[in-house]
Amino acid sequence: MSRFFIHLAYNGTNYCGWQTQPGLPTVQQTIEEALSTLLRQKIAIVGCGRTDTGVHASDFYAHFDWAIEASAEETLVQQCTQLTFKLNSYLPTDLRIYDIFSVKSNAHARFDAVARTYQYHVSDKRLPFNLGLYSRIYFQPDLGLMNAAAKVLMEYEDFTSFAKLHTQVKTNICHLSEAHWDRVGEEWVFTIRSNRFLRNMVRSVTGTLLDVGRGKLTIEGLREIIERKDRCAAGVSMPPQGLFLTKVEYPDLVNGDL
Repeated sequence: MSRFFIHLAYNGTNYCGWQTQPGLPTVQQTIEEALSTLLRQKIAIVGCGRTDTGVHASDFYAHFDWAIEASAEETLVQQCTQLTFKLNSYLPTDLRIYDIFSVKSNAHARFDAVARTYQYHVSDKRLPFNLGLYSRIYFQPDLGLMNAAAKVLMEYEDFTSFAKLHTQVKTNICHLSEAHWDRVGEEWVFTIRSNRFLRNMVRSVTGTLLDVGRGKLTIEGLREIIERKDRCAAGVSMPPQGLFLTKVEYPDLVNGDL
């Protein structure tokens, strides 16, 4: 049995998130069924994280174990290349497999990741060619104020105020290494990078920073929200369609070596 990583991307519009759920379409289930059919063996995959219903990923990793038969005619790399091609032909068009490659037997897509980056897209314009890929707002936010608020986030580690209630996590501590807003065309894009994220954290942080950008919340008010460690104190959680997982980082992932 050999372990492999899958590097992939997906538009989450038609899926109830990454993780398999009985009777619901999910990314994990769709890929597992495709792999099991193509390889003619039961395949289970483990993702680098869990995205919620409607959330997208332009950079995502998963691992699986494959009882691959040695072939004198084909190298392991060639077999992975062929499997990548077959998967892309078999899967729905809202899923794309970038690459499949061999890794060490103890490599883990979730636990070996050291950082993840998310981006949230909003616009005050109707963008017909970006349907399902951004969230519509009905005001022009102050970019300077939102970036000032984003800097405040970097001063803290406990993000209980932005965590979904009643989840089974041991800690709400996250080590942020990047948080800023940029104007990109007709959109405002919030980028946030951390070693880990809490359920719904990015969407609730985004909603709270937008409250600052519209003058509804002050910088000091943001500090009070964070320090209260109370989810009910923070702003509204933004809709899922504007959220993208854009980068997952591994310390030893160089040319497929992990």
